[in-house]
Amino acid sequence: MNDCSSNTRDEIPIEKIIAEKLCEIEVREQVRILYAVESGSRAWGVASPDSDYDVRFVYLRPLDGYLKLEKTTDVIEWQLDEVLDINGWDLKKALQQFHKGNATLFEWGRSPVVYKTTKAWERIWTAAKEYFSEKDALYHYWASAKNTYLHHLIAPQVMYKKYIYALRPLLACRYIEETHSTPPVLFSELERLEGHVKAMPDDRNPDWKMLNRLFKEHVVNI
Repeated sequence: MNDCSSNTRDEIPIEKIIAEKLCEIEVREQVRILYAVESGSRAWGVASPDSDYDVRFVYLRPLDGYLKLEKTTDVIEWQLDEVLDINGWDLKKALQQFHKGNATLFEWGRSPVVYKTTKAWERIWTAAKEYFSEKDALYHYWASAKNTYLHHLIAPQVMYKKYIYALRPLLACRYIEETHSTPPVLFSELERLEGHVKAMPDDRNPDWKMLNRLFKEHVVNI
């Protein structure tokens, strides 16, 4: 369980605030959080100063919570304001989405910013990776890039970060095609395409004969 004690400093680190929020969720909702990460631009490494913190988590209820005839929610939507966007999925929902090849959930699993993890999640993630679907992931990232293009890039004025939102999923598609595996979350790691290009042999034609001949033909006809 996270330490929920108050911090008397004037400025509380955001990691401390998030840890306290996760602890509060566990207590009030009577759940156990197995895994909590950052999602979105901060996880991608391209956050702007005004970016909020998109905290996503997977939780498990006590056994009695699943042995009920009445329908229970499988999502906890905890907070949404200018700073924090916190919500999570029940483990059952998460496993069902892994089975469907949900690309967003696979991104959660590879987030470089982890607020909480457990041994149980390590076992879950190891098994879940076997359900990664290249086709579903390609559809997801292609649709994301297309949506950004149609709704933002053809507008008279375009925010610079929207170009990143379009480029990142396209790079993810390229990564999947090349490696047949889940793409990394950090934008900088997706840019490995640059290294691939640099490693390619120089295929420029060094011969000038044809171009010189064309030039002479046109100069003569002036």
